[in-house]
Amino acid sequence: MPIAEVSPGVSIAYETFGDPSDAPVLLMGFSAQMIAWHEDFCRALASRGRYVIRYDNRDCGLSTKFDDHPVDTGRLIAAVSSGDIPSALAMVPYTLQDMADDGLDLLTALGIERAHVVGSSMGGMLAQTMAISRPTRVLTLTSMMSSTGEPEYGRSSPEAQAVVSGPKPADREGYIAAAEKDLVWASNRYCDPAALRELAAGSYDRAYCPAGAGRQLGALILSGSRAPALRELRVPTLVIHGLDDTLIDPGGGERTAALVPGAKLLLIPGMGHDRPRELWPEINDAIEAHTDRE
Repeated sequence: MPIAEVSPGVSIAYETFGDPSDAPVLLMGFSAQMIAWHEDFCRALASRGRYVIRYDNRDCGLSTKFDDHPVDTGRLIAAVSSGDIPSALAMVPYTLQDMADDGLDLLTALGIERAHVVGSSMGGMLAQTMAISRPTRVLTLTSMMSSTGEPEYGRSSPEAQAVVSGPKPADREGYIAAAEKDLVWASNRYCDPAALRELAAGSYDRAYCPAGAGRQLGALILSGSRAPALRELRVPTLVIHGLDDTLIDPGGGERTAALVPGAKLLLIPGMGHDRPRELWPEINDAIEAHTDRE
């Protein structure tokens, strides 16, 4: 697995698919390792004439960990809820912008000046942040099952919130079994418990780092609203959201598309907060059409 040092003290693990001479597409997500972008999905997109790059964010997978900065998620949320933002900021070792810069710096390390950026969930927020902060590096933006940082949009159901904020078992068997809890936000029409367990097993065996998710969540919570910047964004934008998403409800995607001038919105019936194999052709059709520009 190739690893690139993207900045002092930060190395990012990545993998590529396809011909480097094709249009580059950078894929990103939240907490989940790069393998959450299934290899078959990446190869299918690469077969459409795209050079696909997936990577582990800092603090997950095989990328640099920040274990010397433990974050108590409960204390962090309490500080934010009470308005004590200085205390909350002091708990978190990096920002969403730092994470976005990792992706851009990875492109630089690969000799890529501009790329199409595609992000799911927090990855959509990272992709938005890349396009806002460095628009000259971003050919197009695709924001999937994500939101704008405004708390009134893209809310989680109580059941989904309980799962995402709950502790993960430390043992392999328990971790794999607990993966089925993710069905609370999965695509009901295509739910596949076996696929969830397979991803959990692969993730646990590759690199188990539950503490990293808390630090990433802290960076996300403290990133604030991107609404003013999205109103000024001039990067061609596609927003994809599942109508059955309970972790970030479709209002998050609708709000994103409403803010970005000229953005296209694709709402997919039967899709939750995941990318079931049955919907890959539709998702890849949309990404291919949107990224068919230089």
